[in-house]
Amino acid sequence: MKFSKSILLLVCAFALTIACKNKTVKDDARASVATANTTTPATTPSATPAETVPVGPLTTINYPETEFNFGEIEEGEKVIHEFEFKNIGSEPLVISKAQGSCGCTVPDWPREPIPVGETATIKVQYDSRGKGKTRAEGGRAENKRVTITANTDPVNTYLYIKGTVYKPDAPAS
Repeated sequence: MKFSKSILLLVCAFALTIACKNKTVKDDARASVATANTTTPATTPSATPAETVPVGPLTTINYPETEFNFGEIEEGEKVIHEFEFKNIGSEPLVISKAQGSCGCTVPDWPREPIPVGETATIKVQYDSRGKGKTRAEGGRAENKRVTITANTDPVNTYLYIKGTVYKPDAPAS
């Protein structure tokens, strides 16, 4: 009887030791997973450019105009428009990215912080090459968007450039 109690005690001690080691391994694994999931959005590799969140205090951006209509142009013409904006918040404004909706729309923005109360511009160039339709077809309506990512809430604001693009008239034979 003493022998079976000793064996039972030994088996229980062994089981307890294994259970404690497994708990430690599971806790370590949970800690590793938790650490892996606590990256900041700005450094998350899966974040798309529009989802990149600037780090730091937030401020407020104000655009007197967010849409520019260039009217009617002939295919191949380039349109350049400057959108003015002002930092009306209480912190310097940092634009981390500006991206056009396609390769034909290219923004150029200030890379340095914009001080509180200061005004600056974002220059947008639209290239109509290959975009036109004939006058008989009514031309091609274009509406392009530029996404501005900055230390603002919301993080993204949008500028639009639009108009109609016509193919040049065919020369008379």
